[in-house]
Amino acid sequence: MPTTGSPSAAAFADRLCVVTGGLGFIGSNLVHRLVQAGAVVRVIDALVPDHGGDVRNVDDLDIDVEICEIGDPKMQTALVEADTVFNLAGQVSHTASMRDPERDLHLNAVTHARLLQMLRDVRPQARVVHLSTRQVYGRAVHVPVDESHPTHPVDVNGASKLAGEQLHMVYAHAYSMPITSLRLTNVYGPRQRLTSDELGFLPVFVRKALGNHTIELFGDGSQRRDCLYVDDVVDAILAATDDRAIGRVFNVGNDIDHSLAEIARIVIDSTASTADVRCRDWPTDNQRIDIGSFHSDSRAIAAALGWHATTNLDDGMRRTASFYRGRPWYLS
Repeated sequence: MPTTGSPSAAAFADRLCVVTGGLGFIGSNLVHRLVQAGAVVRVIDALVPDHGGDVRNVDDLDIDVEICEIGDPKMQTALVEADTVFNLAGQVSHTASMRDPERDLHLNAVTHARLLQMLRDVRPQARVVHLSTRQVYGRAVHVPVDESHPTHPVDVNGASKLAGEQLHMVYAHAYSMPITSLRLTNVYGPRQRLTSDELGFLPVFVRKALGNHTIELFGDGSQRRDCLYVDDVVDAILAATDDRAIGRVFNVGNDIDHSLAEIARIVIDSTASTADVRCRDWPTDNQRIDIGSFHSDSRAIAAALGWHATTNLDDGMRRTASFYRGRPWYLS
């Protein structure tokens, strides 16, 4: 069910919505919601290898799909009549960003600058919602972390996502374009790629639990995170099309946080797994970019738009496990 503050599904009926990154995890869930609402949907996705995009995420939907980067000139055709652009494209792996920083900056900043300039040229009135990340903050000075917290990314991915976010705000304020950016916390749920160890800890936990394999925690498992079920994220994205969100950046997180050890145990219980949990020493490459405990403060988006997360971790994980059990290709 839509979260309080989300516009009615009917608001998107017959509207042309462009979703970049629409073959990926969050993007494909958004596409399913928009199609159910009667929207006309165009998906743009570069299908960057190992980054989570897969045409099977939307293979039962009547949509247009263009395989290209968001900065490709051919995107102009897709944008000319767009009512709303949901810009979800990007690279999310922290460790991959450290191995190939130029590629990360290209995918999270350079291509976004090109997209914004195309929008300014051909469709400046299109409503734009851009997805950023809580990684822009780096290590928390205080928790929960609100939008006034300093931004000091600890890895290239956080820096490039911050650059992409700031580019969107430049175009919003310099050219009066209706743009909003959302800083997401840790997201989980259906259609997430489970086979990579570099796209966040939650899909790794789910994969290990479903396979009855040991879940490994770096350190002592006491670090804390707030986790968001993907349906709540889609609600936030749709809520952010409200005019009251124009020109603003919002945190999108959960009021409740858990330690990693608690999250691992919830995943195991929710999947009826026989997996166990084991702590291990930090790998050097991971430890140098670790941010410690983090908890998002989402009171600003709640006050402005009425959005708040409604799915608790236990329920969300049960729904997640049910989805993947019926679709074994996600585990292969």
